[in-house]
Amino acid sequence: MNPAEGCIKPIFLAVMENNLLKEIAYDIKVSSVMNKNVLSISGDSKMGDLREIMRDRRISGMPVVENNELIGIITLEDFIKAIINREENILIKEKMSRDVKVLFEEEALINALNKFEKFNYGRFPVINNNKKLVGILTKTDVIHGFLKTLENKYQEEEIKGYRVSHFFEDVLADKKEIILEYEIMGGDFKIAGRGSSRLKKTLKRLGIHPNIIRRLAIASYEAEMNVVIYAKRGTIKAFVFQDRIDVDVDDEGPGIPDVEKAMEPGFSTAPDWVRELGFGAGMGLYNIKNCSDAFEIKSEVGLGTSLIFRVNIN
Repeated sequence: MNPAEGCIKPIFLAVMENNLLKEIAYDIKVSSVMNKNVLSISGDSKMGDLREIMRDRRISGMPVVENNELIGIITLEDFIKAIINREENILIKEKMSRDVKVLFEEEALINALNKFEKFNYGRFPVINNNKKLVGILTKTDVIHGFLKTLENKYQEEEIKGYRVSHFFEDVLADKKEIILEYEIMGGDFKIAGRGSSRLKKTLKRLGIHPNIIRRLAIASYEAEMNVVIYAKRGTIKAFVFQDRIDVDVDDEGPGIPDVEKAMEPGFSTAPDWVRELGFGAGMGLYNIKNCSDAFEIKSEVGLGTSLIFRVNIN
């Protein structure tokens, strides 16, 4: 580990433990913070070709590509072994590791944080849906991304310069309710999370307490991702009252045959290609329930699923 990485580690750990930053990580895409100027090498290059690259760039590993498609990764350790065994003329693709943990450019940064924590890696190659290498994400990139996002959010709030904190107090009516509705397109991972992100921003403008917004943001994001993964389409409807917020997420999907089983943490029926994108870990319904003061699920096989959850404002 070089000195710079040693300085970054405690800062990154602080990011991982901060609930506010974790909430923000649901809104940030990997593509917006990754380093697009990624250095890669061909699998047909020789191990000896790594000598000057790793020395001059001071890097500990490189993605290996073929026709811009990620096929493996070669590390400093692999290079040292090749030197010791006098295998400098061996092709890199014969010595590289093909079991590469990757991030997808369209997945939320919260998924990247979870992978950094799970695998304890310093960096991840980033690919698109066609498995083309499009960037690399390091812990340093994550921290810079957070700082930039926080700065933009601060400037955004300064420009807006208003809040509707006392909306309900100012409105004279026997019944007060705000209805917010967002459409969800199934299978479209490029805009996945947009509905819950817009809901969160709207609740901030209404002056809802950050702790309430954090819980709702997590629950609505998980619910939205379930629609994107499993259904053709769906809607998020949020009903904002003075003392609570009720959210109803309906979808036109296959339905859930065994709701009790689906509620178990880690249970998932997501196909492999969805798991490769970094989704479908089987924690969605479990997280929604944990973030809610009231939770109900209705599902009918062949027709779809309806999730209803509540977070009390008081």
